[in-house]
Amino acid sequence: MSAQPQKSATPYKAKKGEAYMNTKQLDYFRNILNNIKLELGADIDRTVHTMQDEATVFADPNDRATQESDMALELRNRDRERKLIKKIDEMLTKIDSGEYGYCDKCGIEIGLDRLSARPTATLCIDCKTLDEIREKQIAK
Repeated sequence: MSAQPQKSATPYKAKKGEAYMNTKQLDYFRNILNNIKLELGADIDRTVHTMQDEATVFADPNDRATQESDMALELRNRDRERKLIKKIDEMLTKIDSGEYGYCDKCGIEIGLDRLSARPTATLCIDCKTLDEIREKQIAK
C-alpha cells in the first residue's frame, strides 16, 4: 500500500501561529482523502468492466495462461486498493473524531509535511522509524 494514487496536490503550508489540525487543515486532508478514494473507486469499476469485456476463452493454453496471470495481477492490485480505501475510511473517521494527525503510539503531532506526503500515516516519523528497525531485526 505504499503507492497512493494522488494528483500532485500542493502541500498544506500552515500560517504563522496557526493551530495544528484546525478546521482548515482538517478540511484540506478530508478533501485529499476523499479524492484518493474517488480515484480508487473509479479504478476498481474500470477493472471490473475491463475484466468482463476481456473474459475470452482462448483455445491456446499459453494465451489462456497469460490472460489468467494478467487477471490475477489486476485482482491483487485491486485488493491492495480496497485495503487502502478501508484505511482512508479510518482516517476520515479520525478526522471526524478529532484524532487525525496524531501518532497512534506516542500521541505527538505527525506533522503537516508527513501527512501531505502520506495522508494515511498513523505514526510520527520517529515511531515509524523504530518500527522499521524492529522489522529488520526480526527478519534477520
